Amino acid sequence: MLSGIQIPRMNSITERWIQTCRRELLDRTLIWNQRHLLPTLREFEQFYNAHRPHQAIANGRPLHPLPPPIDDPDTSAHLDIRRHDRLGGILHEYRHAA
Repeated sequence: MLSGIQIPRMNSITERWIQTCRRELLDRTLIWNQRHLLPTLREFEQFYNAHRPHQAIANGRPLHPLPPPIDDPDTSAHLDIRRHDRLGGILHEYRHAA
């Protein structure tokens, strides 16, 4: 793949996304054909950009602000966290219960 002239880091960013996609999705999933692959990749892309924490951004999600820190120990002992499975349980989203 050739990178753009004004984007010298494009190859490294693309390679990192492909490695993450392979490690977290494609190595755990049996893809039957292109009709199965495209919606699966679309779902992973939405999960990657909207929910998955990125360590380079202080474990924040790219399209959301960082949550306020929990300083009170009593509050952290009573958190109600729910898990939502995506793509048949391959990807997991964790959210606070309302």
